Amino acid sequence: MAFTYIFQRVEKKYMLTREQYEYLINAISPYMAPDQYGETEIRNIYFDNADNELIETSLLKPTYKEKLRLRSYGVPKMDSTVFFEIKKKYRGIVYKRRISMKLKEAYAYIDGGKLPESIEGNIPTEIDYMMNRYRLTPKAFISYKRVAWTCENDPDLRITFDRDITSRYDDTRLESTADGHKILPKDTVLMEIKIPGAMPLWLAHILSEKNIFPHSFSKFGTAHVQNQIKIASGF
Repeated sequence: MAFTYIFQRVEKKYMLTREQYEYLINAISPYMAPDQYGETEIRNIYFDNADNELIETSLLKPTYKEKLRLRSYGVPKMDSTVFFEIKKKYRGIVYKRRISMKLKEAYAYIDGGKLPESIEGNIPTEIDYMMNRYRLTPKAFISYKRVAWTCENDPDLRITFDRDITSRYDDTRLESTADGHKILPKDTVLMEIKIPGAMPLWLAHILSEKNIFPHSFSKFGTAHVQNQIKIASGF
């Protein structure tokens, strides 16, 4: 049976130097711990149309924006479970809806427009609507290594640390080798704080002590801009 997941939360992003990253790991350790999965490779296919409508709109920082992606955890095989995700953002609140299916089912949908009959509910309808309204096709492959930390006293508080963020546009298969263009400097770590409401005071104090402030950043957006520069330069 397909797995359905829905949530809403606030997400804050931060660019960390190696020194800031090491400081934060030590500072949050009394309150949080890495989750059971340890470091995980996350692979994504982002969808857009020939005019790059979704990502170009997103880069304008509108009040409302949306994206569609296909995600796997680790290198998938055709029978591995992957996730189609709709991610919407409205006035700073992130709404995420996703369904699971086999990779071969996801490719069959991308190629033929037919979702598995076992998937029910509103989310498949929303995915289908987005695919057809925008005429979406696989646009970019983006992968990264992630460690997620969870709070012992507040399971809704999560902090993720992403490194080795890699993009490519010539091969958008999730099972392919994860090579491509590194979109951030080697020693830079992307941190995301994910929480339903206000940030706890202890965490705010930790960030303030090291002058760590939110930073607007989009993996797909950055990859797109860098790819457009590459195309314009003729490389």
